[in-house]
Amino acid sequence: MAEFLVKRDGFWRFVRRVPKDYEQFDRRGIVQQSTKVRIADDPHAIRAKQVAHDLNAALERYWRDLVESDSAQAVRDYEAARSAARRLRISEPIAQADQRTIAALLERIEKLEGKPNNDRSSVLAVYDAAPRPNLTFRQCAQRFIEDHKPGWSNPKHAYQWGATLETYAYHVIGDVAVDKINNGDGTDLVMKVLQPIWYDKTETASRVRGRVESVLDWAKARGYRDGDNPARWKGHLDKLLPAKSKVSPVKHHAALPYSGVPKFMKQLRAIDGTSARALEFCILTAARSSEVLLAKRSEIDLPARMWTVPALRMKARKVHRVPLSDSAIAVIRLMPEDSDWLFPGANPGKPLSDMSLQMVLRRMGLGGQAVTHGFRSTFRDWGSETGEYPNELLEMAIAHTVGSKVEAAYRRGDLLRKRHQLMADWEAYCNSAT
Repeated sequence: MAEFLVKRDGFWRFVRRVPKDYEQFDRRGIVQQSTKVRIADDPHAIRAKQVAHDLNAALERYWRDLVESDSAQAVRDYEAARSAARRLRISEPIAQADQRTIAALLERIEKLEGKPNNDRSSVLAVYDAAPRPNLTFRQCAQRFIEDHKPGWSNPKHAYQWGATLETYAYHVIGDVAVDKINNGDGTDLVMKVLQPIWYDKTETASRVRGRVESVLDWAKARGYRDGDNPARWKGHLDKLLPAKSKVSPVKHHAALPYSGVPKFMKQLRAIDGTSARALEFCILTAARSSEVLLAKRSEIDLPARMWTVPALRMKARKVHRVPLSDSAIAVIRLMPEDSDWLFPGANPGKPLSDMSLQMVLRRMGLGGQAVTHGFRSTFRDWGSETGEYPNELLEMAIAHTVGSKVEAAYRRGDLLRKRHQLMADWEAYCNSAT
């Protein structure tokens, strides 16, 4: 299994391309999963190979089930029927007790293809009576992820979804037919997933609940199940479990007090390297680390002193314009111009890694005192406590959604002139130790 192992972030990772025979059933392209074995603990990959062997065996079984099972054939037939129905502009099938098969439906539709639809009512009758395949929760979750992956800005989001459900949910409900996960027995199953982790891993448990709810809603919208969602919180699970805030109070990102920023920036500028400059740029723009790490030169307009982050990379899915101060522009001019990425990584054609900024903080001795995201809170505290900046202005600067009542008044011009001044004031404060 050594050919399926790669080194990633200090761990051995299992990576395998989906074979051509299974590509039409598993559209992930490449399957990745952590072995949870540290390279430092297993430099020759002895334990990692065994874990990879087990992961590969499970993957092979999954692929065979996709192709050979009766459920897989039912899904293929059903999807073909849906496609044919769209061409004829008729409604999707409704599950009923009728014993007529999808094969009979396809035969009926095939006879009508290319002909006047004068027998439309009989087609609808056959189509509405077609039985739907019984999908398991795992199959629905995998299709949900594939359907939503194009809309997720972070490529790792799909992996995190699958990994979370694999770790905490599939062993309980993965092989359960999704039409059986309704109120009653379905609630019992959901509680079996959540109760073991609700008190010790509350944040994770809350994510698992939300993801199970989303998958079950998707399955209902697709017609694979009916009834209320047993994973819904309001009016249901909130009667069975204590609120997340009661069990695990919100923990804010570790942030450097704004009074320490000038000294910190002076120390940061004494460090060479792309990662240090990316962190400096992140602080000067009060941007999220993901927005900075994936920034491209094409997004920078130096004459206009503006960085435009596309909606796809923004949490609120809205284009965000960031005024650039002199110091931020100086950082840009220090970066190599032969890369599409503003902050290119060590690997050709790749940006900096997710951990690069946090590693700078660790080398500066601040690993336990501050995280990159915390500098957004530092900026917000500075703006609230040291200047007479309107709340809407500060919220817009860090790309938070402005309340609906003021949005119409403030959103029109993004308050760009005032935001340019705000970022210049923040720059002056950051530079005040020199």
